[in-house]
Amino acid sequence: MKTDIQIAQEAEMKHIREVAEGAGIAEDELEFYGKYKAKLSDELWERIKDREDGKLVLVTAINPTPAGEGKTTISVGLGQAFAKLGKKSVIALREPSLGPCFGIKGGAAGGGYSQVVPMEDLNLHFTGDFHAITSANNLLAAMLDNHIQQGNALGIDPRQIVWKRCVDMNDRVLRNIVVGLGRKTDGMVREDHFVITVASEIMAILCLADDLADLKKRLGRIIVAYNFNGDPVTADDLQATGAMTALLKDAIKPNLIQTLEHTPALIHGGPFANIAHGCNSVRATKMALKLGDIAVTEAGFGADLGAEKFFDIKCRMAGLKPDAVVLVATVRALKYNGGVAKADLAEENLDALAKGIVNLEKHIENIQKYGVPVVVTLNSFVSDTDAENAFIEKFCHDHNCEFALSEVWEKGGEGGIALAEKVLETLETKESRFHPLYSEELSLKDKIRTIAQEIYGARDVVYEPAASKQIAKIEEMGFSDFPVCMAKNQYSLSDDAKKLGRPENFDIHIREVYVSAGAGFVVALTGAVMTMPGLPKVPAANLALSLAQGGSRVMLIDCDFRKPAQYKIFNVRDNEEKDLGDVLINHASTEKIIRNWNNSGLYMILNKTSSNAIETLLKSMTLKQIIAFCREKMDYVVIDTSPLALVADTEELAQMTDASVLVVRQDTVLTKDINDAIDILNNTRGKVLGCILNGVTSQNMAGSGHYGYGGHYGKRA
Repeated sequence: MKTDIQIAQEAEMKHIREVAEGAGIAEDELEFYGKYKAKLSDELWERIKDREDGKLVLVTAINPTPAGEGKTTISVGLGQAFAKLGKKSVIALREPSLGPCFGIKGGAAGGGYSQVVPMEDLNLHFTGDFHAITSANNLLAAMLDNHIQQGNALGIDPRQIVWKRCVDMNDRVLRNIVVGLGRKTDGMVREDHFVITVASEIMAILCLADDLADLKKRLGRIIVAYNFNGDPVTADDLQATGAMTALLKDAIKPNLIQTLEHTPALIHGGPFANIAHGCNSVRATKMALKLGDIAVTEAGFGADLGAEKFFDIKCRMAGLKPDAVVLVATVRALKYNGGVAKADLAEENLDALAKGIVNLEKHIENIQKYGVPVVVTLNSFVSDTDAENAFIEKFCHDHNCEFALSEVWEKGGEGGIALAEKVLETLETKESRFHPLYSEELSLKDKIRTIAQEIYGARDVVYEPAASKQIAKIEEMGFSDFPVCMAKNQYSLSDDAKKLGRPENFDIHIREVYVSAGAGFVVALTGAVMTMPGLPKVPAANLALSLAQGGSRVMLIDCDFRKPAQYKIFNVRDNEEKDLGDVLINHASTEKIIRNWNNSGLYMILNKTSSNAIETLLKSMTLKQIIAFCREKMDYVVIDTSPLALVADTEELAQMTDASVLVVRQDTVLTKDINDAIDILNNTRGKVLGCILNGVTSQNMAGSGHYGYGGHYGKRA
């Protein structure tokens, strides 16, 4: 089966002017970024702004799980399906962040035959919007510190600076830093912080602004610090607004690309829904409504985060009225919520499904509180059974919402026709009576309590003393009428990520509250959620993952029976599934030990077995058959073995490979050792690709007798 990136790379894209023409957009209303990307001009909006709006369909989901849900895939597939039914559809999605792209997951391009393309561009620099946001954010930070350095005419209290720098990367070491070290001319020494660009206020401002003029007003209202009297200091006070607006003048224009079936897709903005409002830009959504009969948009993470903020923040501010909601779930994810380990999700389990479906139930109830009709769709997997699908369908009908299966990953638009027909039926027969969950007149604490109790199902809200003081200050400054943006983990309805299903009898803990005056909402941080994520234990940068990221199908096999480590590296629990040792010793099924990493092109056969009979295991015909099978099915097979000092292990496995790569610790291995190792490898198989230096730092890059500046990387000394 082809990977997502293989499908994307094989796609025959149309020139973006042809896609635009199909949506009624003239060539001179486009600003081209190559052949397949373009920005939509202000002139286009002026021409279409008075048109009647099409229907607005929101795609959201249950709480995300390791089993996967597929919101973006469904959004793209649904848009393609509408086109097949003769409806003029336009898709409006968020841009992905580089942090997750190089960290845990691969962006927001969809999957299978329901993707937007060019996928590789979208997941990297795209049209540079995020870079512009980062620059505008950090320009304001630079002007703030410079103002203090140049005499501090505004009387800014360095202890009360609230503006943070940002970068579009998961970089945990930047969460808490010290700036201004060095000479007196290098600025005032103070504690500082970074957030990821997608969690920044400027990202929220860009997404919520109506136009460039509104963007400039919002930028000017940003509170960067407080003076010694406790009064707020804004970007306008620092005279930074004009320069920031100039940096964002192109970024505010929506981006146009296409799906695999050439349906137009507006990709613009990308705030995280667990720490920001999680929706694409107002401008892109409004353009989609003017250009198509139906606009399909999505909100990030589960409906308790993305959908709630879409309704209570975005729709409230922009005057949008959604006509229907598509709620995405999978049989696998519901069973996971019911307590089934990821390894066993392929097996039919109606009891677990009955336990886990309460998560879906809560999300249905939540959406219905806003007065919007709901259509539940299952993103189908081959392991789903008819009995499981029937159970969920009956459950949905019993809860007064429609149901449809979706096969858009496998079949593209054709696989979404059943869902599209059900959505069209809902649009024609069920009226949306949309209304926000709470009134603007409520106090901030009442708004927080309403969200916590009504949406999360919490018993009550518990505030840290500092949070209560912050709320009092925010209300004193006149921001009590702002909506609330709850920053909460995405995995659970509660603020504890481990509580799956539908938790009960829990409190929501508020540890910090601050106002995003430019964006126009108040942020309440719950639990342990952070505004700067970290990379996982294994970033998408090692050999196997890098090959997979490049579009190849890769099998990683852990053949180290002396000190197996890949289980720990990939954070797989010991009690999950069978492993390589179970196959070789206990003759378990090979199929049971193959895992897929995050729906990517990387597959793994892991091992947690330490054995005294290592020679027997390595010479096993079964192992040879497994490796041969993988070589036939995969583009690359990467085998992790014991250290080269254990020559017998290496010699045995080298007979089954085409080439070897030697991994060495730069600070502990001598040149002579490496030369000897290369000789061994050459004698066993004959092709050594080179050496990989591990543990390299700026401090250990030089050293006598080691492979540092005095050595020769990957070559004989």
